[in-house]
Amino acid sequence: MTIPPQLKRLAAMHRPYKKRLALAFLAMIVTAATESILPYTLKLLFDVGFTKAPTFSYWMVPAVLVGLFAVRGASTFSSTYTMSWVSTRLLNELRRLMFNRMLEAPIGFYAANPVGRLINTTMFEVQQIVEMITKVFTSIVRSSLTVLGLLAVLFSMNWRLTIVTLILMPIIAAVVNLTGKRLKKLNQQSLVINGQLTQVIEETTRAQQVIKIFGGENYEKRRLEQRAESLRRYTMRMTCTFAATVPITHLLTSFALSIVVVMALVQSSHGQLTVGAFVAFTTAMLLLLTPLKQLAEVNGPLQRGMAAAEAVFNLIDAPAERTNGMVLSGRSKGQIDFIDVAFSYRGHQQLALSGINLHVKPGETIAFVGMSGGGKSTLVNLVPGFYSASSGRILLDGQPIDDIALTSLRSQIAMVSQHVVLFDDTVAANIAYGDPSPDRSRIIAAAKAAHLGDMIDQLPQGYETGIGDNGSRLSGGQRQRLAIARAIYKNAPLLILDEATSALDTESERAVQAALDQLMQGRTTFVIAHRLSTIERASRIVVLSGGRIVEIGTHDELLQMKGIYANLYHLQFSREALAPVL
Repeated sequence: MTIPPQLKRLAAMHRPYKKRLALAFLAMIVTAATESILPYTLKLLFDVGFTKAPTFSYWMVPAVLVGLFAVRGASTFSSTYTMSWVSTRLLNELRRLMFNRMLEAPIGFYAANPVGRLINTTMFEVQQIVEMITKVFTSIVRSSLTVLGLLAVLFSMNWRLTIVTLILMPIIAAVVNLTGKRLKKLNQQSLVINGQLTQVIEETTRAQQVIKIFGGENYEKRRLEQRAESLRRYTMRMTCTFAATVPITHLLTSFALSIVVVMALVQSSHGQLTVGAFVAFTTAMLLLLTPLKQLAEVNGPLQRGMAAAEAVFNLIDAPAERTNGMVLSGRSKGQIDFIDVAFSYRGHQQLALSGINLHVKPGETIAFVGMSGGGKSTLVNLVPGFYSASSGRILLDGQPIDDIALTSLRSQIAMVSQHVVLFDDTVAANIAYGDPSPDRSRIIAAAKAAHLGDMIDQLPQGYETGIGDNGSRLSGGQRQRLAIARAIYKNAPLLILDEATSALDTESERAVQAALDQLMQGRTTFVIAHRLSTIERASRIVVLSGGRIVEIGTHDELLQMKGIYANLYHLQFSREALAPVL
């Protein structure tokens, strides 16, 4: 029988805990030994104790029985505690490996792996592995040792009757093998459904405003009910398959026990079997029922654990971002060159960018404009290495960014996106995010530069006030300014602003724009903006259409061209002029 690769990997991860596992194994041997000693104790009690002149003191009976169960209890506790100690550490190790891989995975990984599925794998499926290790390993080792010990006792007492008992083994193995394949398939399908259910819950909690304003409550209820019902059906199928194994095992045991009792009575009538031997043999056989039942029951958690292990190791083995490259020795000058750059997303034949050639001098502010889908965000995302160009090169200070370590490259870049991401932490922690030794004076300066000082002073704990999940306790404009303060704090030579003022009202936008103008001085800045009035003072404006550069120049130069930019500008200006009237 071939050992599945998942089990081999799990076994390798147990090596650091081999001493603990050896202790658990020793405790299981003691537990199995106490189980085997009990029939001998009963044989001695019936054959010697129930006579006119017993050869031992009556007080020996409770002493032996209590001592036997005390040793059994201590060994059982030791093995259970030790296995739990090992399995919980393995659980943390697996979660650490998965979490690290999620941090190391490229941006494209999250397009193919929904958040709900990742949460489900990290929290639920990995728990199935631990349950498999705890229950399966303990049951297999302890129950197997108990079965072997009891079989040895049975053979020593009466080999003829024991042969009848042995008929159970291949039959039970056949039943377990038959149900195992079905259980594995059902478990794999149920894990998929469970991931979809988690995804629905995650999306519902995240999109409350959209759900309420568009009346999506009933739709979300139906989605949840459909997936919950699918999961329930799979659970019932697994329960039926798994539960059928135990009664079948009991039924087979009852047949074997009936035959044994008849044969024992025949032997007893011929003086070949004493009452004590019969009681001891019957007791040992009945004791054999429990470990056989436990061995039959391991199939359920084993198949669940195997299906979960496959999902967990697939996540751990997911491709990570590159780790090679040189480390920049100091602060970058900020010169960027795009040379014949082309890019297409994985699975798409059409190019999202093509023929991009652009030389950006240190300290320049380059604004990218164009219709949605023109390639603005895609082009900007190539600079920090979120994606790699399909062809062509991008240079930083004359050095190909593919030759620079990603951590070193990204240390030169600050970014403010239209999709603000904040953390459920304090104001200060969000501003200084990523800095292992935050500078309080820099935090305060960055907050003031983003025009957050007065707002923060009014908070209950000031800079130590928690802002809630993704800044839920702040307004949209405050969240945007906090993200800008984070970029100001980093003080990087390259700055990317993707609709950085989109969530601000006119007054706040003017204040923050002034702070951004000061921030952009001496830094190479890429600005993506649909509101063209915010980029009029850019060093150059690059117009993208269909993934290609179609126009480039200053604001005045592009207006004189009377091309795409001029049309966009006049159209937007007309709308803004009519807005108060409408």
